Amino acid sequence: MSSVLEGVRVIDFGQYIAGPLAGMLLADQGADVIRVDPPGGPTWDTPANATWNRGKRSIILNLKQPDDVETALRMIASADVVIENFRPGVMDRLGLGPQQALRQNPRLVYCSLPGFASDDPRAQVRAFEGVVGAATATYRPHDAESDRPVYTAIPIASNYAAFQAVVSIVIALFARQRDGLGQWIEVPLFDATFPSIGSRAMRVHDPAHVVPTPRGIWGGGFECADGRWVQFGGSGNQNFRQFVEAAGITSWDQEGLTDIERIMRDPELFAKHLQRARELFKTRTAQAWEDLVAEAGSECAVCRTSAEWFEHPHARGSQMVLEIYDPRYGKMLQPGVNVRLSRTPGAVRGPAPKPDQHRAEIITELEARAPHAPPPSSAVMLRAALEGVRVLDLCIILAGPTCGRTLAEFGADVIKIDNPLRGGYVASHNDVNRGKRSLLLDLKSAAGRDVFWRLLEGADVVAQNYRAGKLEKLGLSYEEVRRRKPDIVYASLNAFGHIGPWAQRPGHEQFAQATTGMQRRFGGSGQPMIQPNPINDYGTGFMGAYAVALALLHRQRTGEGQHVDTALAYTAMIHQSPFMQLYEGKRWDEPSGQDCLGSGPLHRAYRARDGWFFIGARADEVARLAAVEGLSSVTALDGMALEQALAERFARDAVDTWVARLTQAGIGAHRYVGDLEELMADPWVTAHELSLTREHDEMGLVTTCGPAPRLSRTPIRAGQPASKPGAEAYEILSGVGLSDREVAALIEAGIVRVDGVAAG
Repeated sequence: MSSVLEGVRVIDFGQYIAGPLAGMLLADQGADVIRVDPPGGPTWDTPANATWNRGKRSIILNLKQPDDVETALRMIASADVVIENFRPGVMDRLGLGPQQALRQNPRLVYCSLPGFASDDPRAQVRAFEGVVGAATATYRPHDAESDRPVYTAIPIASNYAAFQAVVSIVIALFARQRDGLGQWIEVPLFDATFPSIGSRAMRVHDPAHVVPTPRGIWGGGFECADGRWVQFGGSGNQNFRQFVEAAGITSWDQEGLTDIERIMRDPELFAKHLQRARELFKTRTAQAWEDLVAEAGSECAVCRTSAEWFEHPHARGSQMVLEIYDPRYGKMLQPGVNVRLSRTPGAVRGPAPKPDQHRAEIITELEARAPHAPPPSSAVMLRAALEGVRVLDLCIILAGPTCGRTLAEFGADVIKIDNPLRGGYVASHNDVNRGKRSLLLDLKSAAGRDVFWRLLEGADVVAQNYRAGKLEKLGLSYEEVRRRKPDIVYASLNAFGHIGPWAQRPGHEQFAQATTGMQRRFGGSGQPMIQPNPINDYGTGFMGAYAVALALLHRQRTGEGQHVDTALAYTAMIHQSPFMQLYEGKRWDEPSGQDCLGSGPLHRAYRARDGWFFIGARADEVARLAAVEGLSSVTALDGMALEQALAERFARDAVDTWVARLTQAGIGAHRYVGDLEELMADPWVTAHELSLTREHDEMGLVTTCGPAPRLSRTPIRAGQPASKPGAEAYEILSGVGLSDREVAALIEAGIVRVDGVAAG
């Protein structure tokens, strides 16, 4: 029952968010993470360090001193993994860069998380979170007519870099187990943000091939009788009929309430029903509506604050909130372990250490620890890290298919199995199903399940994100699958987790945002608002891939499969980890609201003469402004006075002028990009395939976001454009021994389809 990464040593040089968060995710799965801080402790003194550094050991090293650099070199030589998130070239200048480290320790997995990539012209820009957010259209407003950025306190770039880093690290360890060799991984924060955008930036160039996204009525946020808001799923979600009955509005059926298509075609009728919905929701309190809709089996969540969520029975019951005694803050509530594994469970192994707490034992271990054995000279070089791994992907919408897509990018053979009868389209197909082979198979039929069992014989992983109990009814639960394939890795993703009082509840992106506090924070004192990108969906996809990679690594060593799971609400907790600590004296004072431009005078957006830009520096770095032409007189100011003075001066000149001046003075700065089409058409972005425009079957050109991680030895690949749904039926089924005649019979019976289902 030991955790997967027990015995794996990680040296964590990271600062701020991305590096420490990646180290935490590895520590939660059993890795021995040694935290290296400069004299004085972490660069950012924040209560969140109690979360990001939990379960680690600590040593202080002054990397400007030769003796401490020598100690760092010895630590790297003894390590399995190194994490650093300095600007490109910093570790090289210290003699601790990836090339030198890999020469010294060829088995090392060395992971760099810079703000901008080593080959990006902006590589030396100080890429604070807001600077990267401005560069990636993260702060675009909900109002398409506005040019004013809207800052979100969620560190999307840092979080996504950490998520993709740990997936890459564990898959690189999996590859190392096969051939004995490590490699260098680079996951720049700028690049890492693109997968969070995902379907928001997808574009089908020929309007004739655009498949409209089906919408229901009433879906969205509603104010209730007590002045609070709920997020409601509306008619586009399951069990709407049961909701109509529970709400006592069956009489509205006479006006065609459940004739959704007619209502959606008639703007006046739609407006009428929307107004009635607003009036309806004001007849009960928010909690009453959440309870009623849950009883009906549909989707609704109160828009809570994060403080309220900490005390919620499901947050505690699902273990997405844990109580830890921190030596600095005392009793503290923190986010729980994100990914759960049935045989090798992760755990928070202790509080964050005091700075330099473990120096003596770490130095002693270096004396006794033997260097890694060199890799065998006969090692087989892999073309892809997951070469030979086969995945059956039963997932729908975004989170689950992103898990499968990520595994495909690392070289797995992923067979995407969709329901041929589900609405006539496959949601977000061109975004989340690239690099996979497509099969439309009716698993509700006995013949369809027989095909599934044949596919299972050659599979290593099954991934699903259906509502709890749905696959059990089909006889496709983990227990049933394991009975037929004992070493299978079976991944389950859902909205609220698989234990606790809400384990059976359905939900999507917006409900995880509503219940954990995201919407309230982003909306401020007004209506709760949804984040601009579906960050829980895609983030949960990456965490699902992380769980699968961990389980594959364990199976590689032991031959054992297991059940792994994660959830949108778990991911929402990690996304908010900069402020998701509850302790005596806690102040909920993070930036919030639709008028927010940043977190302080030196980390916010400002309007220049011809547009907006973002600056980034630590709060204690006001003195750097003295070197900036036009700003020398403001260095004696602070707080609101400094902010007002900067706003007044920045308005006098152009964006490019200020960005150049600030960058030269060592202050992070970037022009605000508010348009996704502009971002996706950027020459550097397209050259590095973060924006991919390719021919798709029968559709012509389609633009999607590409993958971010760069692996030096087993590079990831976007894979072929998503094929037409069902296109590989003959190829897949012939691979499990079915003849063309047998496949044709399945098609004739409607068990398999090869035409008529659109790429939604």
